[in-house]
Amino acid sequence: MTKIISISDEAYGELKKIKNGMSFSEIVLTLTKEKKKDSIMKFAGAWDNKEALKIKKEIIEERKASSRRIE
Repeated sequence: MTKIISISDEAYGELKKIKNGMSFSEIVLTLTKEKKKDSIMKFAGAWDNKEALKIKKEIIEERKASSRRIE
């Protein structure tokens, strides 16, 4: 099934520049897949326990320092 959409002349020109033999539908799909955001869960377990504890300690220290500056 196809749909008719309207885009500006500028948008059309930009899509046409990167087309390289692909259809406009293929270009739109490629661009939208590239822009999808990864889930934050992708990063779960990225740090080992030692790194995580170090970073946690630094965050706590920075928060303490920040609260002292505000007082």
